[in-house]
Amino acid sequence: MSPFGRYMFSFVLLAFLVCFCDGSIFKNDKVTVQITNAVAWEVGLNLHCKSKDDDLGSHYLDAGRYYEFSFRPNFFLTTLFFCKFEWGNESHWFDIYDANRDFLRCETECNWQIYQSGPCLWDPKVEKYSLCGNWNKQLQGSGNNTARMYDDSTYLEVNEKRRK
Repeated sequence: MSPFGRYMFSFVLLAFLVCFCDGSIFKNDKVTVQITNAVAWEVGLNLHCKSKDDDLGSHYLDAGRYYEFSFRPNFFLTTLFFCKFEWGNESHWFDIYDANRDFLRCETECNWQIYQSGPCLWDPKVEKYSLCGNWNKQLQGSGNNTARMYDDSTYLEVNEKRRK
């Protein structure tokens, strides 16, 4: 190999290593999840969102108000955020961001409205909240029908098994 070829190879290799070490070639775009209380007029909504690594805390939303958070999905697209929703005597939970489900359908913005019947995602193709989901089912053997938010290790183990 000529000296110029060796220098060029070294330069390209160095450039690749800098990008690889920085992680920039593997970084996904930042995603913002927005959650709006659409349960009912004058009904407040308590929510508490978590991932395997992050607890985003509890938040209270008056009717029509929203809460949002941002993150970068991991390279393997296994990022999962789940939320517990409570109002009146009701308590439900939902996987508010699941990279397997949401990575392509809401690439940088996932805007959800929370209704009594379940959460609905904004669909830019039809310009309305038409991608509605069901509340997550209770875990087998949980003994109640409330959200499995506070026994996260059990939730995460079951959820990881379900996803494989």
